[in-house]
Amino acid sequence: MSDPHTDAQMSPLEVLARKNAEALLGGGQARIDAQHKKGKLTARERIDLLFDEGSFEEIGKFVMHRSKDFGLDKEYYLGDGVVTGYGTVQGRLVYAFSQDFTVFGGSLSETHAEKIVKIMDLAMKNGAPIIGLNDSGGARIQEGVVSLGGYADIFYKNTLASGVVPQLSAIMGPCAGGAVYSPAITDFILMVEDTSYMFVTGPNVVKTVTHETVTSEELGGASTHSAKSGVTHFSCANEVACITRVKQLLSYMPQNCEENAPMLPYEAGQNESRPVLDNIMPENPNQPYDMREVIEGIIDTDSFLEVHQNFGENIVVGFARLGGRSIGIVGNQPAVLAGVLDINASTKAARFVRFCDSFNIPLLVLEDVPGFLPGTDQEWRGIITNGAKLLYAFCEATVPRITVITRKAYGGAYDVMNSKHIGADLNYAWPTAEIAVMGAKGAAEIIFKREIAAAENPEAKLQEKVDEYQQKFATPYRAAHRGFVDEVILPSQTRQKLIRAFKMLENKVATLPRKKHGNIPL
Repeated sequence: MSDPHTDAQMSPLEVLARKNAEALLGGGQARIDAQHKKGKLTARERIDLLFDEGSFEEIGKFVMHRSKDFGLDKEYYLGDGVVTGYGTVQGRLVYAFSQDFTVFGGSLSETHAEKIVKIMDLAMKNGAPIIGLNDSGGARIQEGVVSLGGYADIFYKNTLASGVVPQLSAIMGPCAGGAVYSPAITDFILMVEDTSYMFVTGPNVVKTVTHETVTSEELGGASTHSAKSGVTHFSCANEVACITRVKQLLSYMPQNCEENAPMLPYEAGQNESRPVLDNIMPENPNQPYDMREVIEGIIDTDSFLEVHQNFGENIVVGFARLGGRSIGIVGNQPAVLAGVLDINASTKAARFVRFCDSFNIPLLVLEDVPGFLPGTDQEWRGIITNGAKLLYAFCEATVPRITVITRKAYGGAYDVMNSKHIGADLNYAWPTAEIAVMGAKGAAEIIFKREIAAAENPEAKLQEKVDEYQQKFATPYRAAHRGFVDEVILPSQTRQKLIRAFKMLENKVATLPRKKHGNIPL
C-alpha cells in the first residue's frame, strides 16, 4: 500500500524505484499467493504471456483511486486494480487491460474505468485491437454511482469501437452484474474452465428470487456459456491455453476496419486437386457426413479455427486460410440435426458473418441444408426473426462471398445460405447438389396427391413420382441453366476454384444504400 510520507526521506530516483516496485506487487505478496492457489495467474503474468517479450509499455501505473468513504482513504494501491498499456502481439500493435484481483478484488472504481477508457481511445485513434483480460468482483461498492458511471463509460466506448477495431474479452475469473455487458458487446469472449464465470445475478440472488439452488459454475461457467447460452465463443482448459487462443484469433484479423484480412505467403502448387473430396459424399442422400471433413479437404493444412464449437452444432463457423488468405467459413453440419437451420444456428452464423464483414474477411459458405427446423418450440421462440438475422447478415455483407452447394439446398434455407439472389459473388455446386423447394418425397406427395391416391398401388406410384421429381429438380442443373449456380464442379476441384475465385475478388468494391444504419431483426 502506497505511503506518500516516506517519499520525503528518499531521493527522486529512489522514490521512482520504490513506486515501480510497489506497483508491480499489486495488492501484495499474500494476495498474489492466494491468486496462485486458486490456479489463477496475476494480471501482470497474463500481460507477459500475451505480449511479445519486452514489448509491453504500461500506461497509468501510478494511478490511485480518489475515494475517501468507508475507510478507502486509508487504503491505496498504485494502478488501482488494472494494468493498462500497449505492445506487440506477433509483431502487431495491440492495446490491453488486465484486471488485478489482488487489489480490492479487481473491483472497478472511477479511476480504474478511466484507465480502461484511455486505452480504448488510443486503440481507436491508432487502429489496433483491444484485448480485455477480465478478473473482477464488479463495481467498487464503496464508490457508489461513480463506479457505475465508469462501467457505462466503458460500454459506450465498446459500442463506438465495435466494427472499428477487433475487441476480444478473456474472462479469467469472476465477471458479474453490469460487468458482463462490456464483454457481451465485444467481438469474441473466451472463458477459462473452472476458474471463470459470468452472470447478471449470482447464485445467492437466484436462490432468493427463484428458489433455485445452483453453483457459480453451473449458472455461468465456461461449459454453460459455451454450450447452453452461446455467450462465450471459446472454452479453454487453463489461462495459458486461453491467451494462446487469443493470439491465434488475432492472426486471422486485420488491425482495423480499413485494412484487409491478413495474407500469409503462399506458393501455389501445380496441382491443388483434392481427390479425397470426390468420395466424401455418402451414396444415400439421407446419410450424414461431417462438414468439417469437407472444410479440411479445401483449406490450407491445419488452418481451421472453429468458433462456437459447442453451441448450435448444426452449423459450423470459423476462420481458416485458403492459399494463405484469411477467410471466414460458414457450413451446415449434416451430422447434427441433418444440418437444419434453427434459432441457435441462425444467430450463431449471423453474428460470425457480421464480424467477418466488419473486418474485410472474405466468406465461404458450404451448403447442405434441408430447411428450417419445424415445431412449436422454434416458432414460439421466434425462428422467423432469428432466421431473418442470418438472411440480413448475408444480404448486408459486402466482402467477397462464395457459396459451394455440396448436397441439399431446400426451400427458404437455399435463399438464406448466401444464394446468388442475395448478393453472393460466385456460387458453385457439386454434382450431388439438390436444389429444390423441398425434398422429393414431400414434393411428390403434394404435387401428385390425387394421382397417387387413385393408383392401384399407391406406394409404387409414389416412388415413381419421387423418381420423376428427383430427375427434374433434385439436381444442380436447373439452377445452373438459370445462372443461379455459376458452375457445377467436381468436389476435387473445389480448392483450386476457390483460390482463384477469391484472388479474382480481392479488389471487390460494393456499397450499401446511404443510411444511418439498418434495423436488423433483433
